[in-house]
Amino acid sequence: MIPSFNAKSNDFQGYVDAKNYIAGEWQSPLTSRETLDVLNPRHGKAIAKVTLGGRDDVDAAVKAAEAAFPAWRKVPIRDRAAVFYALRGLMMKNIEELSWLVSHENGKIFSEAKAEVEKAIECIEFGCSLPNLAAGSQLEVSRGVRCEVVYEPLGVVAGIVPFNFPCMVPFWMLPQAIVGGNTFVLKPSERVPLTMMRIAELMREAGLPNGVFNIVNGGREVVEAICDHEKIKAVGFVGSTKVAKLVYGRASAEGKRALCLGGAKNHLIVVPDADVAVTADNVVASFTGGTGQRCMAASVLVAVGDCEHVIDAIRERAAKMVTGTDMGPVTTEAAATRIKGYIDGAEKAGAKVILDGRAADPVKGGFWVGPTIIDHATTDMPAAREEIFGPVLTIVRVANLDRAIEIENANPYGNASCIYTTSGDIAQRVMQRVEAGMCGVNVGVPVPREPFGFGGWNDSLFGHGNMTGWDGYLFWTRQRKITSKWALQKDQNWMS
Repeated sequence: MIPSFNAKSNDFQGYVDAKNYIAGEWQSPLTSRETLDVLNPRHGKAIAKVTLGGRDDVDAAVKAAEAAFPAWRKVPIRDRAAVFYALRGLMMKNIEELSWLVSHENGKIFSEAKAEVEKAIECIEFGCSLPNLAAGSQLEVSRGVRCEVVYEPLGVVAGIVPFNFPCMVPFWMLPQAIVGGNTFVLKPSERVPLTMMRIAELMREAGLPNGVFNIVNGGREVVEAICDHEKIKAVGFVGSTKVAKLVYGRASAEGKRALCLGGAKNHLIVVPDADVAVTADNVVASFTGGTGQRCMAASVLVAVGDCEHVIDAIRERAAKMVTGTDMGPVTTEAAATRIKGYIDGAEKAGAKVILDGRAADPVKGGFWVGPTIIDHATTDMPAAREEIFGPVLTIVRVANLDRAIEIENANPYGNASCIYTTSGDIAQRVMQRVEAGMCGVNVGVPVPREPFGFGGWNDSLFGHGNMTGWDGYLFWTRQRKITSKWALQKDQNWMS
């Protein structure tokens, strides 16, 4: 049994080592492999260790899931959803513990960690509503002939999730997949394997049968084994674009359904008529939230015309952020070095660093970069083109709205975009033209709330549809179409 995590503050605290969860049992990998530290990024110290699994561990998890599938698919959908309703209650009851666990293994501040757990609970709530949404449909298409649609599970399915949201992102997949009647194999990020271990215990307490949900910890070998395993019918992935492409191609080549969410380079467009206070608060929240380590974070601010007053307000607001209190560390020392390299490079290329977070170091030993704003950047600079994944806002100045939209649409990603304006006409023009799947008007993190689906365009998504909402349920299920006739009618036609 995995014990409770009893931290009540940011003070360093260790936890149990990560294990695989297969058929309701906690197990070490079947073959001895590399062991990694699970670091608390605030302190730069290991709170646990994780031993990387391999193909044999994936195979064991798949066999457990395959054995559990026949009984689980026969459970009525309302009873399957009831397990998640019980899980919702347990997560609400233990929300402080789960939030501190997310904070300690991921590094985000407690309020952001709690917001993440709350969002995971919202995803569960949508899963609980599926019995009312997934009723299927039927119609008498001709006299005496009836057609109906029912949604059937695929079988054993799998998810591969990233380090930046150890609690929320798994629940983009789990409610729809498991309430839909599938059994599941999850590969958490090896950087943050602890939160889902604790949640697995809560799932068992909620009444989820053994084998319906399984965890295999690991790295590349586990990812490739999931893509290759003939018994896994569908794979969901969230991570970098480079790996999303590889997972999508490899899984699809094996005949699996694959839906893979990649990276982003989100552009916020600001025009001179923008509400200064709203824009400043919103832009800062967008590029510093989660320490910028999220695919929805603001990355580039495209300032149209004379926006000096707005930029000044953004800089002043960001300068008040207290690193370590208002914003957490980045996840690794390598990430901090990489992020600072982008800032150094932009400065050497002629951009101006108007807010510099390179010297931030509130807790010795942690991995810190403070809020940073790079102004007067050009579109050819790496800081303006590549995904930095840190608390860095790059400002590119343009003369008109058409040029701003051109810059947004020239970037290969299509995750999110935003316009700051008080003009309905300008907002509509931007919303109709930007190449992004999730768009905001005066909302710098335009994440759709349930039941609306999460998913971008272009190099931010590989596959069809959205990861969450109704699209998610359709991804993890397949339609069975039934046409029936029980009596011969006198007035026959070609159909009857």
